Amino acid sequence: DRMARLQLEEPPTDLTLKPGEDAQAWADQLGGEELASGSIRLPAGARLAELPGYAEGQWWVQDAAASLAARLVGDVAGKDVADLCAAPGGKAMQLATAGARLTAVEISRQRMERLRENVARLRLEMTIVEADARNWRPDAPLDAILLDAPCSALGVMRRHPEGAWRRDPKDLERFPKIQRALVDAAWEMLKPGGRLVYCVCTPSPEEGRDVVDAVVASGRWKRQILTPEDVPGFVHALTDDGDVMTVPAKRDSESAAVSENVTEPVESDVFYIARLERMGA
Repeated sequence: DRMARLQLEEPPTDLTLKPGEDAQAWADQLGGEELASGSIRLPAGARLAELPGYAEGQWWVQDAAASLAARLVGDVAGKDVADLCAAPGGKAMQLATAGARLTAVEISRQRMERLRENVARLRLEMTIVEADARNWRPDAPLDAILLDAPCSALGVMRRHPEGAWRRDPKDLERFPKIQRALVDAAWEMLKPGGRLVYCVCTPSPEEGRDVVDAVVASGRWKRQILTPEDVPGFVHALTDDGDVMTVPAKRDSESAAVSENVTEPVESDVFYIARLERMGA
């Protein structure tokens, strides 16, 4: 019910800042608020291109939940990292600004152009590859991968209301096969012990929890349990399995027992996120 109500609301505009920027100062300058997750939230309808910092590439538009996935990759400075299914580029830009030697892989030429435009505005360096990530392989094993897999996108219908008319039950059979193939491909790309952050912008268990449970059961992956310290502003979104599902919080039952430093829960798009470690030689 909470997710359904959320999809009927006009969404705010969240911004991600380059590392080292003063979030509160930018919030004051832009007329927004700093969220516990570190994002800046502006009211819906903000004229972004006219705001300070846009032309200079000091920030980019990215929902707070979407920004969480790249942060969960951890310290990527100087590491070899790939963002699979990278367009429009928000997560790729997070990884690049954090110092990763990044390869952004995208199958759609049209979406790749938007990725290139965003990267150019922020003046970032990364290798952009047009390829199907199920078949593409890096020249050498990678330290980490972020996979925002194709999905039914049922968690972002407030931003894409046409999704209600474009999806049907067959998608819940089609997408998990693609998602599993991408996770299997990621295993072949990573070094032993390498990290994969898997996410989808949908709450359907077939595309999130079930995919992760299956690959963990295969013995090729180990789930890295997420903690309250990993997800500021999203403590309410931690699942019993140690993953994240960013459903709206029950405002009258947010538990202070989970953490000594309980912050106001961040309301966001609905993302499922899991962090995995590659097993095997």
